[in-house]
Amino acid sequence: MSVQEISQKHARFLHLNAQGLLRYPQGKPEKTHVLACIRQMGVLQIDTINVVARSPYLVLWSRLGNYKPNFLNELLAETKLFEYWAHEASFLPIEEFAHFRHQMLDPAHLGWRFNHRWLSEQSENIRQVLEKISESGPMRSKDFEHRRNSTSGWWDWKPEKKSLEVLLTTGQLMIRERDQFQRVYDLTSRVLPDWRDTDNPYSPKDSEKHLLYKAIEALGIACAEWIPDYFRMRLKHVNLENFLEEQVSSGNLLAVKIEDDTRRFFVHQQFASLLINPPALSSTMKGTRILSPFDPVVWDRRRAKELFSFDYRLECYTPEHKRRYGYFCLPVLRNGQIVARLDAKAHRQQKIFEIKSLHPEQGIRQSASLFADVHKKLTEMASWHGCESIRYGAGVPSEYRLTHEC
Repeated sequence: MSVQEISQKHARFLHLNAQGLLRYPQGKPEKTHVLACIRQMGVLQIDTINVVARSPYLVLWSRLGNYKPNFLNELLAETKLFEYWAHEASFLPIEEFAHFRHQMLDPAHLGWRFNHRWLSEQSENIRQVLEKISESGPMRSKDFEHRRNSTSGWWDWKPEKKSLEVLLTTGQLMIRERDQFQRVYDLTSRVLPDWRDTDNPYSPKDSEKHLLYKAIEALGIACAEWIPDYFRMRLKHVNLENFLEEQVSSGNLLAVKIEDDTRRFFVHQQFASLLINPPALSSTMKGTRILSPFDPVVWDRRRAKELFSFDYRLECYTPEHKRRYGYFCLPVLRNGQIVARLDAKAHRQQKIFEIKSLHPEQGIRQSASLFADVHKKLTEMASWHGCESIRYGAGVPSEYRLTHEC
């Protein structure tokens, strides 16, 4: 049986459609849109860098437009979401808890994200932290006294913070809510009083299969190499190649090829009509979005390069004199292509949104319509940050500069 071959542009369409980046919700974005957006992506990575909006808020803004960031905190407090290790620290829909519970009960395969040594050597500290929360109720890390004894290890966290993270990883604690983005920890038994591990309907193998299938659904189209990274899975119970063959045979996945690529790709069956009879791609992939460095579209740097010809590296961990594009470089997506990258900073007290630099991508035709689209999106971004004006650095080409306040 012949395998359908599609264009690179068609593959990008399937991916961006699955990621919710082709259309904004109708009307004013509400809390239900935020939850639906996270369910569609399957995972929302957390990062605390806040030179612009923190990454989870920015990822949602890229898909929803001018929504209220506090919706995310409210959904967590309402137990519609939970926090755990997925693609790094992440917000996840609460209905996925049963699948991630297996990792909590057997976290040894989580690599650096789980501190085995602390668990074995600091059992008394862990016991005291658990006892304190049990007696006093939900607590933040700063609610524990800091007894600084050294300046090494685990980002120099105080012992109680390390114990809180270990207890979160092993599933004894959950995040009840966020207070000024600070985690508030509580007993899992209080956050989910009806949960019983003995009643989990899924086996570890079931959950691995579920998350692999969910990753393909969120990606829209994927080759085998891209799939486990989406939830950072270290497969213990499922053979990926066998799983993919089974899903193709059952009709749950469709096997395709992308032009000039010898690998097999897989499309979730819910996108079958978009694969076989796609809409007019040039009109469907209209629009401009500014992405977080931790957006699912670009967090897998290899995938971004293969699918979008976008060679990307986050430079916030690079010494300043070695940076090429800036501290917190944001990809600019327009009409299905990544057309530029910009480095920005929100000066909230002064209500100034600073564009430090903007670098057009090589091979992208510069035009008045491109400049207008980027101008409009920068204005919207500044306004969403509560900034009344935009300031430009020397690294912004004149064509990309607005001549009026936003």
